[in-house]
Amino acid sequence: MLEGYRLLKGYRGPQDLKRLSYDELKELAEEVRRYIIEVTSKNGGHVGPSLGVVELTIALLRVFNPPRDVVVWDIGHQAYAWKILTDRKEQFPTLRQYGGISGFLKRDESPYDAFGAGHSSTSISAALGFRVGKDLKGEREPFVVSVIGDGALTAGMAYEALNNAGHLRPDRFIVILNDNEMSISPNVGAISTYLSKIISGHFVQETRQKIKKILKHFGDVPLRVMKLTEEMLKGIISPGVLFEELGFNYIGPVDGHDLPSLETTLKNVKEIEGPVLVHVYTKKGKGYRPAEENPVKWHGVAPYKIESGEIIKKSAPPTWTSVFGKAVVELAEKDEKIVVITPAMTEGSGLSEFAKRFPERFFDVGIAEQHACTFAAGLAAEGLRPVASYYSTFLQRAYDQVIHDVALQKLPVTFAIDRAGLVGEDGPTHHGAFDLSFLRCVPEMVVCAPKDEQELRDLLFTGIYSGKPFAVRYPRGPAYGVPTEGFREIPIGSWEELLEGEDAVVLAVGYPVYQALRAAEKLYKEGIKIGVVNARFVKPMDETMLEELASKYDLFVTVEENALAGGFGSAVLEFFARKGILKRVVTLGIPDRFIEHGKQDLLRRKLGLDAEGIAKKVKEELLKKKVV
Repeated sequence: MLEGYRLLKGYRGPQDLKRLSYDELKELAEEVRRYIIEVTSKNGGHVGPSLGVVELTIALLRVFNPPRDVVVWDIGHQAYAWKILTDRKEQFPTLRQYGGISGFLKRDESPYDAFGAGHSSTSISAALGFRVGKDLKGEREPFVVSVIGDGALTAGMAYEALNNAGHLRPDRFIVILNDNEMSISPNVGAISTYLSKIISGHFVQETRQKIKKILKHFGDVPLRVMKLTEEMLKGIISPGVLFEELGFNYIGPVDGHDLPSLETTLKNVKEIEGPVLVHVYTKKGKGYRPAEENPVKWHGVAPYKIESGEIIKKSAPPTWTSVFGKAVVELAEKDEKIVVITPAMTEGSGLSEFAKRFPERFFDVGIAEQHACTFAAGLAAEGLRPVASYYSTFLQRAYDQVIHDVALQKLPVTFAIDRAGLVGEDGPTHHGAFDLSFLRCVPEMVVCAPKDEQELRDLLFTGIYSGKPFAVRYPRGPAYGVPTEGFREIPIGSWEELLEGEDAVVLAVGYPVYQALRAAEKLYKEGIKIGVVNARFVKPMDETMLEELASKYDLFVTVEENALAGGFGSAVLEFFARKGILKRVVTLGIPDRFIEHGKQDLLRRKLGLDAEGIAKKVKEELLKKKVV
């Protein structure tokens, strides 16, 4: 695949970067971008963020010596160039494919991946842990570098880490703020880059330290005057006062695509005592016009045509996400009390139309999952009808707020939980494997999952007007293509018997319901008759129906796209144990391990959560019964 890549084809590792001229490095950067575009056009992925940091990646690998020096990337979706230029050049075409390399950083994938993450705002905390850990072990020579995006700085965790680092004031600790949103005009940018090189240089820093030592002999007042003067001057030319107040030496902004200036600044920064924050500005999608023109769309995309940037779409029903987005707009048209909150997932959660139609009732609070939840709780306490839209794995970050601020106070917040279950190529950091388990144990919470598009609309409607803390979870990707119209209230806690059987009954939650119906059809042709129940409410369960089913069936099979530990199957077993009902219960779901990345259908097949897997398990269990 590397034919036509003059420099990249023969590239052997970071040591090669230090021998190349700047002209050659410029050519290599263009080849890396072309390689990223070529692979992601086939596999999909995070295109814009990775194209924007190619020069920064090269500079880091030239100035520092990882893995001895530790580089911690925030999230990792901006680290495709890092993968290519460290030790995964040949494996890069397997990006996000089952059995291939991850779309994020993984500690067990490469020694260069110091810390893995699929969620934002963790890099400064982790890097500080590395720095303090090395200091405690007496390893003071290596540098520790955190690379974090400006978007990630909307999360409180990043500031907690900055505050702690400013208090500890470790040496050889560098935070690089990759700013790809702030508008900096060319002339200001050029002046700022020049000033940053001067400020970070040996003469200024040595003079600064000498003046501080001299002034110490005269007490605190001269030192404070010097500090105030320095901050005033920096505030005039740069936005670094905040970081200086947090205890960092602020350098920047620096042009993240001007490799010589960037490299010079990083080399100078290595000589500065105490923690340093280097403000680098980059352009998302750099080098690929469609991504430059629409950075939001190209943050993460499906396979596309390189020439036009057109996404390659296959004929498919509407996505669950779009069904939710359309439904919440329709409901808001009729009810002015409905408001929507999301933590930086406007497009991903299908809320662009709502934001456009009802800007005064839409709140994208940034990467602030905890705040989003408690903000929604406050809106509910004021009598509004908040819908808090989260990805399943992002809701994990607001768990205390769900318990303490919503459920404990019985506030009617409706949680619309997207990406529940297996999400596919983004892998274990994004599989929504735990929400049924961690929500089911929370008092006052209603937890449910729709079998199809219409039921998603109906459950959303039910939740908004339930007056209760209410969670509706639904998967990523295309739904089943069921026609939708209107809304109806579904009795909370009610199940739906879709098919009567004789030999066994399958209790399915959410997406697997239709898979269970297909399994029943397959088994019927083999003379096996199973019942299928849409167990749409995980909490409260339809205990009346469950007892009735227990009087008819001996074999129960539960199916869920959730961790088996503490999930729906566990709830059924707990109910039977509490009632003293002895039945054979077989649970299908996500086992007690993190599931690798791969296409959704492939992962479902491997875990036995598709129609064939359900049918196979039923047959196996019925055969065991006959043998006994």
